[in-house]
Amino acid sequence: MRADERVTLGRTGLRVTRLGLGLASLGGMFQPVSEATAQATIDRAWELGIRLYDTAPVYGYGRSERLAGRALRPKPRERFTLCSKVGRLIEPGGPDTQPIWADPPPGVGPRLDYGRRAVFRSLAESLDRLGLDRVDVLHIHDPEQDYPTALAEAYPALAELRDRGTVGAVSLGVNHADVAARFIREAPPPGPDCVLLAARYTLLDQSGLAELLPLCAARGIAVLAAGVYQSGLLADPRPGAPHGHSHVPPALAARLRALRALCERHAVPPLAAAVQFPLAHPAVAAVVVGARTPAEVTGSAELLAHPVPPALWSDLRAAGLLPETAPVPG
Repeated sequence: MRADERVTLGRTGLRVTRLGLGLASLGGMFQPVSEATAQATIDRAWELGIRLYDTAPVYGYGRSERLAGRALRPKPRERFTLCSKVGRLIEPGGPDTQPIWADPPPGVGPRLDYGRRAVFRSLAESLDRLGLDRVDVLHIHDPEQDYPTALAEAYPALAELRDRGTVGAVSLGVNHADVAARFIREAPPPGPDCVLLAARYTLLDQSGLAELLPLCAARGIAVLAAGVYQSGLLADPRPGAPHGHSHVPPALAARLRALRALCERHAVPPLAAAVQFPLAHPAVAAVVVGARTPAEVTGSAELLAHPVPPALWSDLRAAGLLPETAPVPG
C-alpha cells in the first residue's frame, strides 16, 4: 500500500491519505525537536504524498500547532486535511500540565474546558497559532476527562461549526474505545463523523474491535487508527527504552516476544505488520503515525509498502495473537 493513496473520510466529503502524520512528537513529546527538524519532517511527509496531519493545542502547549502552520502555510490549502482538537485551552498558569513535554513555552499550560465558549475560543486560538483559515477535522480531545460537559456542550458546539461549514468533520480523539462507543450512542444525530482511536486497534491491543469498530462501520463513521506502534514499544520493547512505558508487564512482554518471533520467521519488520494491520478493517480510513525526523517519516512510508505474506497473519491468529474476527490485509 502506498502512503499517498487517498480515500474518503467516512460520510464526509474530505479526502485523506491512508498514512497520516501525527504531530505530537514535533511538539516535544519526551524529547525536544528543533524548528528546523520539524519543518524538514513535515516537508518530507509532503514529498511522500502524505496529506493528512493531526495536531492539538496541548501538544507542546501550542508548539506543535505553530510549527505545523509554519510548514503547511506555503502548501496549497485544498490539497491537505488538517485535524486539531478542543478540550484544553492553553493559557498563563494553566494547571493541567503533563510531564511528557520536553520544552514547552514558559509560563503557560493547559486547562481542561469542554464548555461551549471554550470550544469556539480553542478553535480561534488554534487558527491563530496555525496561521491558517480553517481546520478540517476537530476532535473532542479525551472526552472522558469531563464526559457530561463534552457531550452536552462541546459536541453541540462542534455540530454547529459543522453545520455552518466552518469545519468539515466532528470527531473524538480518544484512548478508550468504550468511551468513544458510548459517546457515539449518546450524541444527538447525526453524531460524530470520525474517531481518532489511539492504541486500541493495533497488533497488541484489539479492544476497539468488539464494539467500537462495528458501530463505526454500521454508521459510516471513519476511524483514524493512531498509536499503532504502541509508543515505540513494538520497535524496542526493552525496559527503559524510549517508548513511554516505565514498566512492561510480564504478560505483555511475552506477547511482544511471540509477535516479534513470528515476524522474524516471515522476514517482516514488526512495525510493517503494525502499520498495515488496522487498515484491513472497513471502518479504518487511515493510520496516523508520529515522527520526529524526516527519516522516521520515510521509514513509515516504506513499512506501509513492505510485503507481508498472508501466512504471517494466519500464524498470528493461530498463536492467539489476533482474534479470528479481526480482518487482515489481503
